[in-house]
Amino acid sequence: MTIQYHEGHRIFAIHTQNSSYVFGINEQGGLQHLHWGEQVRIEDCAPLLRPRSHSSFDAEVHSEVEEYSFWGGVRYSEPSLKARLHDGVRTLTVSYDSHRIEQRDGQDTLIIVMKDHVYSLETELSYRVIPAFDLIERQARIVNRGEADIVLESAQSAAWVIPYMADYRLTHVTGKWSGEFQLRSTFLSEGKKLLESRRGFTDSHSNPWFAIDNGTATEESGQVWFGALAWSGNWKITAEKTVFEHVRVTGGIHDFDSEWVLGGGEAFDTPVFVGGYAAGGFGGMSRQLHGYQYAEVLPSDKPRKVLYNSWEATYFDVNAKDQMALAERAARMGVELFVVDDGWFGQRNHDRAGLGDWFVNRDKFPNGLGELIDRVHELGMDFGIWVEPEAVNPDSDLYRKHPDWVYHFESRERSELRNQLLLNISKPEVKAYILQFMTELLENHDIQFIKWDMNRTVTEPGMNGHPLHKQKEIWIRHVQSLYEIWDELRARFPQVAFETCAGGGARIDLGIFRYADQSWPSDNTDAFDRLSIQEGFSYTYAPRMMTCWVTESPTGMNRRHVSLKYRFHSAMMGTLGIGSNLNEWSDELIAESGEFVRQYKAIRHLVQFGSQFRLSSLKHKGVTAVQYVDDQGVDSVLFAFLHSQRLGEPLPRLQLTGLQPDASYIVEGVEGKWSGRALMNIGVELPLRGDFDSVMYRIRLAD
Repeated sequence: MTIQYHEGHRIFAIHTQNSSYVFGINEQGGLQHLHWGEQVRIEDCAPLLRPRSHSSFDAEVHSEVEEYSFWGGVRYSEPSLKARLHDGVRTLTVSYDSHRIEQRDGQDTLIIVMKDHVYSLETELSYRVIPAFDLIERQARIVNRGEADIVLESAQSAAWVIPYMADYRLTHVTGKWSGEFQLRSTFLSEGKKLLESRRGFTDSHSNPWFAIDNGTATEESGQVWFGALAWSGNWKITAEKTVFEHVRVTGGIHDFDSEWVLGGGEAFDTPVFVGGYAAGGFGGMSRQLHGYQYAEVLPSDKPRKVLYNSWEATYFDVNAKDQMALAERAARMGVELFVVDDGWFGQRNHDRAGLGDWFVNRDKFPNGLGELIDRVHELGMDFGIWVEPEAVNPDSDLYRKHPDWVYHFESRERSELRNQLLLNISKPEVKAYILQFMTELLENHDIQFIKWDMNRTVTEPGMNGHPLHKQKEIWIRHVQSLYEIWDELRARFPQVAFETCAGGGARIDLGIFRYADQSWPSDNTDAFDRLSIQEGFSYTYAPRMMTCWVTESPTGMNRRHVSLKYRFHSAMMGTLGIGSNLNEWSDELIAESGEFVRQYKAIRHLVQFGSQFRLSSLKHKGVTAVQYVDDQGVDSVLFAFLHSQRLGEPLPRLQLTGLQPDASYIVEGVEGKWSGRALMNIGVELPLRGDFDSVMYRIRLAD
């Protein structure tokens, strides 16, 4: 059984394939965490369920390891739930009431009901078990069983207690526009380390996941505890270490400037916070999360198609003639999906006007979009298009007609970022407008792909027409409305794939991936820069969910010159895309690129559905190496990149992984046959020389 309860010990145990997660009901009726890690029995944990006190100043030290912390009494650590009750009381006194086990989407789920002693406030804590990937989905439902309003000042999804270790190393990512998903690590000392976004979306400055180990875990080995939050708005993850050497990681919707008014009979559901334990290092952590995303999160299991996007070719100078010329050359390369980016609608000749006016620009498309779409289909490709429905230019018909539709305060100037304002999509009329124009666009045109962009943070967070005492609900309502819109569009148009984009990778999380098939992780398409961006992305998110473009050399970002081979190899490690101006490419370059597209299609099943291994043994030599292996270990592909050669030195051999030790393999481009044991223990030679060199090896069972 994945979920057990021992009545005598009053202890719950959640067992996955390789781990146990154990907590009990203590004398005060609180839920006290006991163990998370390698498999144990309930009886082993029974002696751990006891109170602990240090002094009158630290009277209940065991409260630091509560499963869910209700603010009140002598609790001083990060709270999971903080509420303001109708009579001004601001503390909670809560204890265990009951529990039940049920099935949710085919998985066992433990639900524990906690009740306040005086007020009609209930909290249902749920633990949905994903045993195959050693994961638990946690969230809370806050229920007002009374009639008077309750204000939720902070409602976190879960608190994860990390087992005792001599040291606690936190791994996370940071970044900025064009430099997302940069890996960082720090050792925790007493106090709090806060990861957060307060910008209205997931954010490129940080991403809502964490990993903690004892400082010795590597890609291949060591114990790692980790979690990822499924929320696309303001969020926070607080890693807190106390003087009593307890570490707890609390995460959920950010409580900054945020409140939720819970009326009588209403319930509030926090987002899912999934957590897991890996005994196989950071690589094992990533593969568990990738498998979970493929099996439990993503809305589609279809292979992602090779796409071409017209943005860097034409920018806002979009017209039917040039787009059809681009499409013809893309088709010759073997592209499967042609995507028209910004500039096809309204008076969208630059980024200063037209956003919000979602009608086809007849000067650019005199015969409508249908002419281009028909030509794209004749060439054997699907058609996709770019939209940015949440924002509006002040210079637009929509804004002139509805200036009250944007977030603003009447007495404050409306900040324009990228010449845009942000629509209050939780207003019923705004939500209806977006659904209407998106429905008309998809009903009237044979479109198979939507790139949904969002290029603006939230400023002046005033909600015109919303009750004054509920103004701080803005941060939550925007995300809820976004999810509702995407959910409705996917239901109406199941044949359409969606890509999430927000100024690059600022809206990438497990919440949006319930609706998005893939994501745009960065506007930086420099093939070398992308290696670190894609590495950080892969710590949490699976390769199929990442769109990667081949663009010009030198790039506009760094003016760096790299070969076409290097650019393609870098982009082939996710969902392959091309974004160059093909109208300026020679026939020879088109043909050469077509060969790389053919190679990608031959190994696409490995990249998009296989297990990913980041090979780190030569990282100190300036080598980035990533291997993808099928489930049986019979087929594999390796990508390796050299930054720069020094002193004329050849590279040591690179050891592979995931193969069958006693099977015989061939490495395409290398003479001879090799046992899996030899490839994994002796390795392959990397013929990388000079600066920015790369190689791709296909490794398959010998006939």
